[in-house]
Order: sequence, then C-alpha cells, then structure tokens
Amino acid sequence: MLNRTIAPPQHPIAGATLIEPEEFVFENGLRVFIFQAPAQELIKAEFIFQHVFSAPENPLLHTCLSHMIKEGTTTRTSTQIADEIDFYGAYLMPEYSFDQTSLTLYTLRKHASSLWPIVHDVLMDAVIPEAELETFIRNNKQTLQISMQKNDYLARRIFYKYIFGESRYGSTPTEEAYDSLSREDLCALYRKQIQPHNCTLILSGNISSHMLADVRSFFETNWLSSDRGFNSSSPIFPEFIPTTIVEERPEALQSAIRLGCPSLNRAHADFPAVQFVNTLFGGYFGSRLMRNIREEKGYTYSIGSAIASLKHGGFFTIASEVGAETTRSTLQEIEKEFVQLRTLEPSVEELALVKNYMMGSILGSLESIFSHADKFKAVYFYGMTLDYYRHYNEAIRSMTTPRVLEIAQQYFDYSKLVKIVVGKLD
Repeated sequence: MLNRTIAPPQHPIAGATLIEPEEFVFENGLRVFIFQAPAQELIKAEFIFQHVFSAPENPLLHTCLSHMIKEGTTTRTSTQIADEIDFYGAYLMPEYSFDQTSLTLYTLRKHASSLWPIVHDVLMDAVIPEAELETFIRNNKQTLQISMQKNDYLARRIFYKYIFGESRYGSTPTEEAYDSLSREDLCALYRKQIQPHNCTLILSGNISSHMLADVRSFFETNWLSSDRGFNSSSPIFPEFIPTTIVEERPEALQSAIRLGCPSLNRAHADFPAVQFVNTLFGGYFGSRLMRNIREEKGYTYSIGSAIASLKHGGFFTIASEVGAETTRSTLQEIEKEFVQLRTLEPSVEELALVKNYMMGSILGSLESIFSHADKFKAVYFYGMTLDYYRHYNEAIRSMTTPRVLEIAQQYFDYSKLVKIVVGKLD
C-alpha cells in the first residue's frame, strides 16, 4: 500500500524530445513541413506569410488584410464561407503578428478534402469587399475610442512608439489611419504578399499520402505565383535614450506603469540566459517583482516582466497597474529590485526553483503534435533548427549564481529604461 507520508523521490528534469518534421518544397516555391501524428484525427494547417513592406511602412494594412482575407471571394460571400466552414465543424482563423500573417484551418481529417477548395479560394481569389471594409473600419474606430480611455492601453502605445518610432513595430492605429485604408491598397498588398513563394505551410496531425496529394493538387498545381516582388528589408529604429514620460490623468484612480528598453532576440547566444534572469526577476508568479510589489506591499494585483523576441530585434518590458497613490513607491521598489538583482547573488534554492520552473514549462508545453509544430515555428523563422532547444536546455541547467550576476549587470539596468506612467505620479 502506498505510504502517502513519504514524498516521492526527486530527480532533475531531462531535456524534451522534439519531433522533426518532414520537409517538401513545391515547384511554386511553397515550403511545406509535416508533423506526423497517426493517432491525431484533428488536422491543423497553417499558411504563414512573411509581411511585405514598402516605404513608408504601414502595418495597419497588414492588420486589416489579416481580418479581411476571408470576407469574400469572387464566388463566395463572407457568409457562405462561414457557413461552409461551420457545416464541417471546422475553424478557419486569420492571425496577425508583427512579422507575419497566417491563415489556419482546424478540421477533422475526414473533412479536409471538402475544405481545401474553400481555403484555396480565399488564398487565390479574395476580393476585399468594400462593404465589409467599411464595417471593419467603423468597428475598429469605435474600439479604439474605448481603448484610448484605458491607462494601460495608452502606456503600451507610448512604449512601442518610443522604442521603435515610426517603424512597423512602433506604429499604432489612429482614427485617421483607419480612415485612410483603401480597398485598392489592400488588394495590392494581397496580390504581393499572399503568394506561394512567400508562404510556409505547416501541416500537423494524421497526414496521409492521399491528403498530401490533395494539398499538392490545390496548393502546388493550382496556385501559381503572380508577383515575385518581395521586400524583406529591416525596419529602421530611432536612437534609444532612457527617459521618464508621464501622462497625467487627474481623475485616475490607478496608474499604468510601463518600463523597458530594446533588447536581444531569440537568435542571440545570450537569449536563454537572459530569459532565465528575467524569469527570476519578474517572469513567473513566484518572481521577485511579484513577491515584493504584490505579496509584500500590496500595491497591485499583477506585475511582470518579459523579454519579447521579434524578427528584427526585441525588447525588455515591465508592466503593471497600481493605485495612483502608490505609483512613486512602486517605481522605487522596482528600482530596489534592479539593484539587488545586479549586486546580490541568488540563493541556491532560488536558482533551483527557477530552473525547475523553466524546464517544467517546456515539458508541460508539449501536450500535442500542435505544440511540437509551435516549437518549430519559434525557431524556424529565425533561421535556426530544433537544435536550439538542446542549447537552450543546456544553458538553463548550467546557470550559476555568478552567471546570473553577469547577465543582470549586462542586460538589466534600471537607469537605461524608458519609464512611462499614465495616471498620477505624485
């Protein structure tokens, strides 16, 4: 009989084993990666497109195109597309990020052959209907008006603008920008960007040879490139100068705090170590910032820090909302935590806790074949392979107290941050 008074034995968390995809390059330039899972009847097909930019950059066009791409073709209205997808219990979801736009299909394997024609129609023949565009503009202007009343939203806008300027990463929507959207510009972007040579298709699930033949039929033989133009130039960022920006709102009960600076991205050799120190500092519920600002001082419900990786850069940020009367005290406590991070070695117990948390998070994230595909995407678009995770795991396991101090002193400096407050500082 199990004796529950005795704790089970502990052992170090081993590295995760990741599934390598099969790779194909179709004649039209489409790259296809297949993650096989014979027992998985749910199929996920992700068509991922790199953003195409021309000067001056207008990221709002990409946001709008992502939403509008399945709003109608020459043969199907948006309602017909939605009804056909719903009939098979499937989902067709456009998604947008700073660097990419994707169209993702979730369907049972038995229905895939009935749904490829719809996806093909959307990718080949979208018309960006004027009526739907007007609805998109009207709805987003109303949403923007509401968001502009929220301190955290304003702080985030100021942060991105200050870090990245007028580039694709720093541009924020305005009512005037929405009004300037035109169907002609969106159609031009659609013709240039939604092309097979600019697409990566990731198929996950039970992908049979018959299904792959169907995919070839629709997305190789019947999807020819019509525009080979492609601009992959890097954005230009302003010179970063640490400063404090305060937007006073006299009636505010809470202040939104946003701190940060440009930082490295996933392709940098120090990225795993920086992620480790960030996790210890403010990257999980048991972090130093959370213990101090939330648990001990009671200034906020939530505070956290993050290292965000982008294709052409990255940034470090701290975000929180606090009672207006504790804004200055919160900033002082955050500064104290930076000083301690850079001068005092963490305990062996804290180091072990963060290692176990990070290694456990990696294992816990691999819950399905779709998770393996996500891990692949996270490195593939940086020009890296799945070997990255072996190096990542080794870097986390080998973290020592001197290494934490070294990374903290190099990358975590309170004096080199932009400090943004929307609300009250005094």
